[in-house]
Amino acid sequence: MKKYPAIAVVEFGEIAKGMFATDKMLKKAPIGFVRCGTVSNGRYLTVIGGTTASVEESFEEGLFWGGNLVLDSVLLADVHQQVHDAILGQPQVEGHGALAVVETPTVSCNIRAAELALKGTPVNLMELRLADSGLSGKGVSIYQGELYDIEAALDIVNGFLTAAGKELTYQIISAPHEAIVSRAHSHSLFGTGRLIELEGESF
Repeated sequence: MKKYPAIAVVEFGEIAKGMFATDKMLKKAPIGFVRCGTVSNGRYLTVIGGTTASVEESFEEGLFWGGNLVLDSVLLADVHQQVHDAILGQPQVEGHGALAVVETPTVSCNIRAAELALKGTPVNLMELRLADSGLSGKGVSIYQGELYDIEAALDIVNGFLTAAGKELTYQIISAPHEAIVSRAHSHSLFGTGRLIELEGESF
């Protein structure tokens, strides 16, 4: 069950403008939550959620005050459950099969691509990273499912991003090693990874 029917993301190219515009967003309508702050490359990232009407009002306010310093944005009026949970940092559905990793230059276009992929195919979203440490403002998402579903999902993602004029980097791992699967089911950030003992040579 989704706590927030709608979620929106706005990325600003300037920290000062981002804080100012986010303040305007918060004052515009009674939204349900906000997560905001500085990210890599001197950007400011704001994520809001709540009822569709309130989120739409605040989103438009952010775009207005952000002006040409809005790098990218997305409004999901009926956000997919897995995207909702990933943005809120909640546990993801554990999948099986092939993996796909998708990198985009902004968070917003990655989130929108994830929404389209999940609504168009039965793949599962393993992870969604929002411009966190070391990503230089990029969005990263990891999917798992049957190979043909993964390929179909990437066709959808590629079509959307190409039409939007956004760069896309992706890789399919058709038969991932169990250690890679384990990381996909937790978090791909190096600092969160535990040592995984493998059946290598004896020492």
